[in-house]
Amino acid sequence: MKKRVALLIGCVILTLSLALTGCTPAAPTDTPAEEKPEVVKVGWIGSLTGDQAVWGTCELNTVKMRFEEINEKGGLLGKQFEVIGYDTRGDATEAVNAVRRLTAQDKVIAVLGPNASGQAISISSVLEEMNVADIATVATNPKVTIHDDGGVKPFNFRVCFIDPYQGAVAAGYAYDILGFRKAAVLYDVADDYSQGLTEFFEKYFIERGGEVVAREAFKFGDVDFRPQLSKIKEAGPEIIFMPYYYKEVALSANQARELGIDAVLMGGDGWPSEVLLEMAKDAIEGCYFVNHLDFDDPDVQDFKNAYTAKYNLPVELNGYLAYDAVELLAHAIEKANSFDPVAIRDALETAQVLGITGKINISKDTHNPEGKDAAIIKIEDGAYVFQQKYSAN
Repeated sequence: MKKRVALLIGCVILTLSLALTGCTPAAPTDTPAEEKPEVVKVGWIGSLTGDQAVWGTCELNTVKMRFEEINEKGGLLGKQFEVIGYDTRGDATEAVNAVRRLTAQDKVIAVLGPNASGQAISISSVLEEMNVADIATVATNPKVTIHDDGGVKPFNFRVCFIDPYQGAVAAGYAYDILGFRKAAVLYDVADDYSQGLTEFFEKYFIERGGEVVAREAFKFGDVDFRPQLSKIKEAGPEIIFMPYYYKEVALSANQARELGIDAVLMGGDGWPSEVLLEMAKDAIEGCYFVNHLDFDDPDVQDFKNAYTAKYNLPVELNGYLAYDAVELLAHAIEKANSFDPVAIRDALETAQVLGITGKINISKDTHNPEGKDAAIIKIEDGAYVFQQKYSAN
């Protein structure tokens, strides 16, 4: 009986197996499955929320637009590109998390951004761990690309000039061209960018023979600058150096004028934004800042017009530097003839490319673009008016 039952079960299983096989036709051997086109991923990080969102949004828009144009022309080395962007919320820890996700999960070949020095400094250890290069846009603190011991950070690069140069330009222009001898400084004690510019402005202004008659600090998030400005007013400066970002510049400039301070105000590349003009048009009239380019330069007009047509928004300073970051990366990819992140890093170390903000000649010793000119901009009739190219030498 047991043998008969086993035999019967075996027959049933065999019958079912044959039936199932018959109901599932084999895939034709001469029709291969359709392959999806392979894309190369590039990362971007920056602030899409918070006070610096206007800059981060412009950066990400620019990077996407530029790679769309590259893709339309056939890509690079026969491949198309996908841009993956993450919001850092203006926070260094979020920047680290974003880079780790881009490199470990998304497998990007390089990262572009951020614009803020504090965030750019914080990501270097992750870049080294994952062997992926980053090109910062408007992160100007020397520590972005250089360790405290003077050694170069192997995977950190940038397309902007640095704070010592920017501070020297501001000090030199204030002393040599504008003829001021007494300066005051109001700065953000919690910000690497602001501290760096303060240090080098003071150094070069004093070396030229000028006097820093007051030095007052605030902390990011403050909205009332009157106590510091009152002390500055008592010192009687001819010029007040304000090395921080446009929102705080607008608030402090308005309050300075309310207190009767008529000194010329001066800043760095954290100033230029359409928001600054909207918030403090009258208070900053006749004032100056150091910039990376002349907004009316013929070389930037094609990009400016294309961006405005596509997004119906003005181009912020960060957009121009983000454009050049893409140009530098594209150059490195073609020079390396590879999408390998380390090969791209190696190519970046000696890269030379003409960007819309000027010649970008990366130094292997600093990973900075050496010899870039600075532009002096004056605010006149509510507009940014180019004055001259100025060298710190």
